[in-house]
Amino acid sequence: MSKIGLIVVASAIALSSCTNLTTNNYEATARTVYTWQVKYLTTPSDKLPRFETFASTSVVNRNGQKPPLAVKGPDERGLWWPRLPPRPTVDQIEQRQKPQEKPSTPELIKTEEYKIRFQAGGQQKTLPTNYQVYRQVVKAYPSRTLKLTLGVDDNSVTKAEPVN
Repeated sequence: MSKIGLIVVASAIALSSCTNLTTNNYEATARTVYTWQVKYLTTPSDKLPRFETFASTSVVNRNGQKPPLAVKGPDERGLWWPRLPPRPTVDQIEQRQKPQEKPSTPELIKTEEYKIRFQAGGQQKTLPTNYQVYRQVVKAYPSRTLKLTLGVDDNSVTKAEPVN
């Protein structure tokens, strides 16, 4: 690699390096969602099936506390879940069916979306994160200062550590 190539690579690494900051004003959320989904196939070996989503319900967990509308939990990951959405009826499934397609049995999909809201430098931000960061924030909340590590271009939080 030429000297110019090495300089470009080094500059790219430096520009995409992670930012660290500390905060004592934060909130972690985990949005838990149940969604009914049906797969539509044109042949049994169809490599690109079509998916349709039906009813969905969700709740937002804040700092590990039970949300008012939660009906299940906490689960093995400390998350609370909403009531189940109504299962799609045969009529609803058939209404979305296209010619030559065969629908699968409805499947209940569980998803989780994690975010952290924090204040740093006089500015409030909300960024996506992951389960590990969510759990660290839950354990530290509300009395500990956190050191947050932001991801590439400061568009996510990749790590949270309590400051002693």
